[in-house]
Amino acid sequence: MIHVTATESDAVRAIEAEAISSRFARGWHCLGLAEKFKDGKPHTVNAFGQKLVVFTGADGRTNVLDGYCRHMGGDLSQGTVKGNEIACPFHDWRWGGDGRCKSIPYARRVPLRARTASWPTMEQDGLLFVWNDPEGNNPPADVTIPVIEGATRDDWTDWRWTEQVVHTNAREVIDNVVDMAHFFYIHQSFPTFFKNIFEGQVATQIMKGVTREDSRRRREGSGGGGPRMLGNTSVASYHGPSFMIDELTYHYDGYDLNSVLINCHYPIDQNSFSLHSGIIVQHSDTLPAEAAEATAQKLSEFILLGFQQDVEIWKNKARIDNPLLCEEDGPVYQLRRWYEQFYVDVADVRPEMTDRFEFEIDTTRPVESWQKEVDENLARLDSEGASA
Repeated sequence: MIHVTATESDAVRAIEAEAISSRFARGWHCLGLAEKFKDGKPHTVNAFGQKLVVFTGADGRTNVLDGYCRHMGGDLSQGTVKGNEIACPFHDWRWGGDGRCKSIPYARRVPLRARTASWPTMEQDGLLFVWNDPEGNNPPADVTIPVIEGATRDDWTDWRWTEQVVHTNAREVIDNVVDMAHFFYIHQSFPTFFKNIFEGQVATQIMKGVTREDSRRRREGSGGGGPRMLGNTSVASYHGPSFMIDELTYHYDGYDLNSVLINCHYPIDQNSFSLHSGIIVQHSDTLPAEAAEATAQKLSEFILLGFQQDVEIWKNKARIDNPLLCEEDGPVYQLRRWYEQFYVDVADVRPEMTDRFEFEIDTTRPVESWQKEVDENLARLDSEGASA
């Protein structure tokens, strides 16, 4: 008879996943391009587990209110913008952007308690933001989204913007901040430098690299029919729980292409979110306005393809709270502690969520491994070509 004694190293690692919090993150959330809400019509936005109505009054101010009239429950997003108010389609009660009922055409007076929830908004860089706080507080003065200089300058392109609904919890997109390896296996990228910095309400990823295709061309000494790309540098920072600004520079032989990428989202409910991306590209002597616009469109399509690659993974993966990690996987647990600050009351934010933390991955081993894979694939393709 053989007796087997289980040791700690023999134990099977079980996947742990707690129930998803019913709370939505505190912070500024981008609803997309501000211009789309300025057509004089009410717009439905499903966010934070409820329906909202977004409308721009005659004064040019864009407002966000709870989506249902407090009188008899009419859908305000099916109503009409009248002056600076949204009129309910049911009984024509008129609601102002501050949440107060301004008039009831058939009534002598408006009830004193005729108020609905009004959500703080901000327009910046051509984008519309809404503030969410489960505690009901207004945004503090020190919680801001940095101004993107290129978004309002004539020597940059207009925004190229995309939106899509993703049916999973928003934490999945945040995990990408530290996930170096997936850039190679999912996005055909080749990271050669990767560092994270978390501090306060900002989580930053600094990455340098090339695409797999450009790596292949460099090994072969071919130009690929265009300017030779030397690599790219990305400095991507989440400012709060859902809005990432990526200063993305593509390095070509003889010039740099400067762009700014936005990766942002807002939660629809606990199991879905609206994922947005936007990009602008700077004009230059090498890249005049028309060429810059074409480049921005091409990059937007490329970024959308990358998101689709992520979405395919997200919709099939398991939620996991205790990932089994190697050193090169990056500071996943530290990132999630940083992210947790937006899901607790302000009084419960702990120093470990906001203290400065830095982690740089040694890319020596990954680069050697990935280069070997690229070379093996090239050899295989050459062999297949020769046999054909």
